[in-house]
Amino acid sequence: MIPVTTLKGRHVALFGLGGSGLATARALVAGGAMVTAWDDNAGSVAKAAAEGIGTGDLREADWSIFSAFVLSPGVPLTHPKPHWTVDLARGAGVEVIGDVELFSRERRALAPAAPLIAITGTNGKSTTTALIAHILAASGRDTQLGGNIGTAVLTLDPLAEDRFYVVECSSYQIDLTPSLEPTAGILLNLTPDHIDRHGTMENYAAIKERLVAASHTAIIGVDDVWCEAIADRVALAGRHVIRIARHRSLGDGYFAQDAAVMRAEAGHAEVFADLSGIATLRGSHNGQNAAAAIAACLAVGVSKAEILSGLASFPGLKHRMQPVATIGGVTFVNDSKATNAEAAAPALSSFERIYWIAGGVPKEGGIASLSPYFARIAKAYLIGQAADDFAATLGDAVPFERSETLEKAVADAAADAARDGLPAAVLLSPACASFDQYKNFEMRGDAFVAHVAALPGATMLI
Repeated sequence: MIPVTTLKGRHVALFGLGGSGLATARALVAGGAMVTAWDDNAGSVAKAAAEGIGTGDLREADWSIFSAFVLSPGVPLTHPKPHWTVDLARGAGVEVIGDVELFSRERRALAPAAPLIAITGTNGKSTTTALIAHILAASGRDTQLGGNIGTAVLTLDPLAEDRFYVVECSSYQIDLTPSLEPTAGILLNLTPDHIDRHGTMENYAAIKERLVAASHTAIIGVDDVWCEAIADRVALAGRHVIRIARHRSLGDGYFAQDAAVMRAEAGHAEVFADLSGIATLRGSHNGQNAAAAIAACLAVGVSKAEILSGLASFPGLKHRMQPVATIGGVTFVNDSKATNAEAAAPALSSFERIYWIAGGVPKEGGIASLSPYFARIAKAYLIGQAADDFAATLGDAVPFERSETLEKAVADAAADAARDGLPAAVLLSPACASFDQYKNFEMRGDAFVAHVAALPGATMLI
């Protein structure tokens, strides 16, 4: 735990007592703050109170005593309208912040030289975050991994000058973190997302920009017009900017080319890392993720040899283009995290012959945008609520069957791929939410792995 000492002896209001909210309340108490915590869920309030955390209905609180209001990132700050607690805090002139801001203040107060790599972007941030942490840890550095990737940042080991922190940041977290100053900040890409929480694409992009604008080294993907403009602005402001790209070459920076990451300086490019033999970094999207990781690790003093070794041993993230088993020349790939068509595109672009398992609760737009990859699909196995819609889109372009359940889809795809006899991938990349049959994409991915493990002759890779 990182005790929040910067608010010692002060009254702090907190709303949201889920996983990260409860962890934040514990850290505040450990640091000596006087906390008044609340949640709409009475059970969460009772759990906090049982741990000795001060609780109280913030509707009835005297807001004049609070030095800060800590809001959980899942609670609306601005759109579609501010949460009622935000209105109360602003009416009383109390700053509204989040747990990453508390971490940032503790770092500045106790260990300002502790290397901090912060990562954001619409897509790819979890893989990039995990890859950076893996490279650092594999090199023998004391490495802490947290933030939006699933470990509350204040539950990490206490701040120390020689401890490396790798923190994934969502737009919600950045919006509550006015003083984040990473050693290396990464903005991978921007596409429309979470507009319901930020109002406009312009607002969403501006929030993401804050992370790199305050970084000592700003690493920015320049494949989209939003990030390209951000890179130009941050550079004009005097920050050190390293540009990375997935879809084009650069005169300066790092870019993906075929299965390599290229480093360019003054118009001359050379191979920095060959990713062709690394199954967990397959595809051009992972070329960009690797490029970002390389640039960040170099910025905090990691050598090229250490980086190449870390890339080669990267185990990948669960549910994100995760190779889980082989049977003969067929690889079974768990990409359950692909909950919409855009997220499924990288996997479909990364394999030449695919037995595709897709479906669930459909997202707006369906899978029409994936038509450029249909030629790679030997057959599709459709499950869940989206089966009829996906069948209509596939039409005569792709052979398909309605498997309905994931278990049947796995069995049918494995049998067809075995009869085919060609190198192929059985790919779960659903392009859908899971909620018709599974509680979340993790449970769906775990079920896929279990069904694959039950297949005769399966050699498990995990």
